[in-house]
Amino acid sequence: MPKGGKKDKQTGGKAAAGSKAALKPEADGPVDEATRPLKHHPPANPPPTQVNKIKYALPNLRKDKGSRGSSRFRVSDKRELQKLPALKDAAPSEREDLFVQKLRQCCVIFDFLSDPLSDLKWKEIKRAALNELVDYVTHQRGVLTELIYPEAVEMFAKNTFRTLPPPSNPLGAEFDPEEDEPTLEAAWPHLQLVYEFFLRFLESPDFQPNTAKKYIDAKFVLHLLELFDTEDPRERDFLKTTLHRIYGKFLGLRAYIRKQINNIFYSFIYETERHNGVAELLEILGSIINGFALPLKEEHKAFLLRVLIPLHKVKSLSLYHPQLAYCVVQFLEKDSSLTGPVVRGLLKFWPKTHSPKEVMFLNELEEILDVIEPSEFIKVMDPLFRRLARCVSSPHFQVDSLSNRVVFSHCYCVHCFLTGCRESFVLLEQ
Repeated sequence: MPKGGKKDKQTGGKAAAGSKAALKPEADGPVDEATRPLKHHPPANPPPTQVNKIKYALPNLRKDKGSRGSSRFRVSDKRELQKLPALKDAAPSEREDLFVQKLRQCCVIFDFLSDPLSDLKWKEIKRAALNELVDYVTHQRGVLTELIYPEAVEMFAKNTFRTLPPPSNPLGAEFDPEEDEPTLEAAWPHLQLVYEFFLRFLESPDFQPNTAKKYIDAKFVLHLLELFDTEDPRERDFLKTTLHRIYGKFLGLRAYIRKQINNIFYSFIYETERHNGVAELLEILGSIINGFALPLKEEHKAFLLRVLIPLHKVKSLSLYHPQLAYCVVQFLEKDSSLTGPVVRGLLKFWPKTHSPKEVMFLNELEEILDVIEPSEFIKVMDPLFRRLARCVSSPHFQVDSLSNRVVFSHCYCVHCFLTGCRESFVLLEQ
């Protein structure tokens, strides 16, 4: 029986807004954990409408528009900065000390929220220093000495690690990217350059993971993962790239990173149903899954069945479904024996009364049929056709047309009909 041909899929997901560096596979590390470039494979026809938002009458607790939802950093007491000489003009013997001075200078935190016009002169000195550090690490070689590592990590931590503000929609109304404006960080003029510097630091050919592992440890990773819940999509984009670089370079942190991401998903599925960074975390996992060696470890199979499949039942599925579907398909390409549990899991969480969500499930099912093995298709044929029979008779025109396309455009379904699987005909006729 011929295997169903691959269909051209549109590239999905959001393009990196803050980071210009593409995610690359890492050469170091074992094969079973090698990272691959992040890819997006969204459904062929994403739902035209988002899940309906729940609207409530809120009390009059509005803040000023400029400060709504932005983080409150711990502003430094001593903010007077003195402009230091340029690194390129310093003598080679003095550059390391000057590099350290500039890093420490960039640890000063300013107030962009309550008084954005304060300390403008010193804010500009810090911004210029950050720009110089980004250029210096990018173009100079041999500048990452052992003395620089703790200073660079400390500067990044002081500028980024903080307590995130309460959500801007506290009663649970879902964010609609077509109608709602994202909450942006007021301190982004400095924050963006801090992320850019740290990425160039991690990507530098001179970067030594054995030296950096004393400072980039499990506690550092945990604080980094907490930031994924920020409402600013620009910061989440930088965080995605940063965490992917750390996963690729620090082999000892890989299991810990996967475990903590699992914990975030467990809390999201079974407790809060609220997290802003699910799509970005799934995008990272899609790259990680590509590098899993065969046969798959039991912990990886458990992650698929206990985390990825239950993620389909959350009401905000539309915000991360393309990345989720890609992760599921990657598992099935690695191990076809998982097809049965995956399809039965999808049927278990199949939406009963929400047509836009049903369209997402049908799109994902179509991707699964593109990679399914003939022997595995036979095992799930009966419950699959029972569900498709209900979809074909749906009053919603998109569900009806998409389910017909799933049935009649895939080799397995057509082959069942041509070889006399009358049960399939009976199910669809009913």
